[in-house]
Amino acid sequence: MDENIVIKSTDEVKLKEALESRTDQEATRLKRFLSLPDLARTPGSPLHEIVRRASSVKSLEDFDVIKIPEIVPTDILFDLFNMPPGHPARSTSDTYYVDETHVLRTHDTVFWYYYLNSPEIKERIKKRETLGAICYGKVYRKDEIDRTHMNVFHQFGAWLIAPDEKKIITPDDLKAALSDIATNVFKANFRFYDHQFPYTDPSYEMEAEINGKWIEMLGSGIVRKSVLSNMGLPDYNGWAFGFGLERLAIASMELPDIRLLWSEDERVKKQLVLGSKFKEVSKFPPVVRDISFVVSEDFVVNDYFDTIRDLGRELIEQVELSDKYENKEKFGEGKLSYTFRITYRSLDKTLTNEEVNKLHAEIEARTEEEFKGEIRRV
Repeated sequence: MDENIVIKSTDEVKLKEALESRTDQEATRLKRFLSLPDLARTPGSPLHEIVRRASSVKSLEDFDVIKIPEIVPTDILFDLFNMPPGHPARSTSDTYYVDETHVLRTHDTVFWYYYLNSPEIKERIKKRETLGAICYGKVYRKDEIDRTHMNVFHQFGAWLIAPDEKKIITPDDLKAALSDIATNVFKANFRFYDHQFPYTDPSYEMEAEINGKWIEMLGSGIVRKSVLSNMGLPDYNGWAFGFGLERLAIASMELPDIRLLWSEDERVKKQLVLGSKFKEVSKFPPVVRDISFVVSEDFVVNDYFDTIRDLGRELIEQVELSDKYENKEKFGEGKLSYTFRITYRSLDKTLTNEEVNKLHAEIEARTEEEFKGEIRRV
């Protein structure tokens, strides 16, 4: 679906140029994330198909489609959305910082700000018009490593707001729109339950029954008046929702590994069709290695996962924390022992012990260099 509002950011251009000139590990990581294709805009990807189906339902008819920057200021991403300093989402263990005041966007809801500040929308606000918009694309968040999670993923969001004097939009209006999406996109049964989000109240999760299982489909709610006031619209009201595309695609195709969504293997790509059960072209055997080390108590697990991703890329299937304990007499004050089990598996070939041993040795070396870990070899 083509965007009719595209927001250009001179700050983003400058920050990307600055990243290009940097050679440190974090800059290299961020450049790699930003260079990954946006599967929501890649024809043939099931994520693109979900976007197409969701965008074309009657409830979202005539909505604007906006494309926004991937690098955004913290005061816009967090402060405007009721996530003040100290909020867990702002932690460097959860969010990728480009500099002290800019991050890779962690949620697509930030499009509200950019939408309301586009010149054409400002003119429509002056005319007291009802406004509806859709936004989708990549978002970035530090996360665990397993077959259903990646730190680069995709979201689809929409909202509808109206002047208070014209219409008060209710939870029933929201649920009617979401029911339209669930029945038209996935032709699935669905149900709602109460939830909590920083920028909507009341808030709801919606689950859809896909392949006999209830899957969390999306978060939604009535936009908080405080958030609209933050954005200069105290006399508007409306609903909003957002959902992750990977979760629904995996459920629809019973996909065994999220990495398959990025595969360039034609045997895989031709099977990535919503509603069709994926049949593994070849399941290559896993190779499992443990790594144990003693490290300072301020060790951040998500930062360690990032390092393992940097080194292992698509060869890392899962990293599990299998043991963690403190022993002051044995390790010293302020020290903890961790043991992680790393599962190596390629989607394209059988890994040799030599390949895995080399990669595992690189992870051990980086554990010592970057995290000052003392490797424990039993």
